[in-house]
Amino acid sequence: MDSRTQLGGTQLGLDALDPAFAAKPLLRITPARLATWADCPRRYRLTYVDRPAPSRSGARAASTLGAVVHLALRSLYDLPVPRRTPDAAAALVDRHWSGEGFRDTAQATEYRLRAREWAAEYVAGVGADATPVALERWVSVPTPRIIAEGRADRIDERDGELVVVDYKTGRRPAADDAHRSAALALYALGARHTLRRPCTRVELHHVPTGRVVAATHDRASLQQHLTRAEDAAEQAADAADALAAGGRADSLFPPRAAPRCADCDVRRHCPEGRAAAPEREPWASLEP
Repeated sequence: MDSRTQLGGTQLGLDALDPAFAAKPLLRITPARLATWADCPRRYRLTYVDRPAPSRSGARAASTLGAVVHLALRSLYDLPVPRRTPDAAAALVDRHWSGEGFRDTAQATEYRLRAREWAAEYVAGVGADATPVALERWVSVPTPRIIAEGRADRIDERDGELVVVDYKTGRRPAADDAHRSAALALYALGARHTLRRPCTRVELHHVPTGRVVAATHDRASLQQHLTRAEDAAEQAADAADALAAGGRADSLFPPRAAPRCADCDVRRHCPEGRAAAPEREPWASLEP
């Protein structure tokens, strides 16, 4: 399967006569794909390359919890400003609640009440003065090598510039996480290109604690993230093309066994992953 996406039309009709004149296909990538490739090429193949896609494990409670909080905040900031109250945020957690992945009803209820409190306190504190111009917005930026795209949780406007906001509900972010995040850098580039406004500031908002970790990029740091993304996308695409041409899957997409294999959703198809760590229960990754 060719992982490249051809864009554009012909140039003077020459590509119809000689393949050498065809425009080079661009690679379409997302932060999630890039992160999967960096973590484990085998998981990348099982998730994005193999068709039909192999079976995956069921929902995990931490992912369900994060999705609910994201949906609640997205719905809240879609409301008129006077209705963006802590009580409304808590009620929206109830509206979007799902018990998938939790151990039992009691555990699900405990975390639903926690999520209600998180959302309410966030809206009363850090999120009180939010000025969103986009919610769950797909943004993209083309380069000569790739099209980087992704869905930003929230894009605010402050002092005439855009700010990318990414919600977190798991571990507390470290001080340099925002600057190191390839996803946030690509969202900033995508927001700037898609919305035609300056965008250099990115923020991680840890909803359970109200902690904000921020970074302001310059041209050099954004370019560094973009170049890394281009290189990784080409490596993944070359491996997929070589596989389609008859290459060996295990050598082109080797496993990277690590403790994280305990939570991998395709571990049943990976002997090395199963040997690296015993499978954890779907609720085991919940933060205490």
